[in-house]
Amino acid sequence: MSTADSAPKVAQEDLSVSTREQALARVKSRRDFGGHLVAYVVINAFLIVIWAVTGAGYFWPVWVLAGWGAGLVLHAWTAFIQRPITEADIDAELRRLS
Repeated sequence: MSTADSAPKVAQEDLSVSTREQALARVKSRRDFGGHLVAYVVINAFLIVIWAVTGAGYFWPVWVLAGWGAGLVLHAWTAFIQRPITEADIDAELRRLS
């Protein structure tokens, strides 16, 4: 086998490893989001119970719900909607800079 034949194979293996690492990172991000969502629901439910038991006056848990909810929405964006950076994106940016 000549070196010319082995070069594309190595590049293909590198691409496969890179693609696998990207897929692994996305799966991990989605699972992390699940844990984040469970923590959000459990802790905020607890805060609402505390609010209700202590007299149910001004609904102060709204501040935690809103602040943490914004973080949860951003986490959902990165886990499910945002697409990963591809080689085509990098090449396009390099062409713009040239």
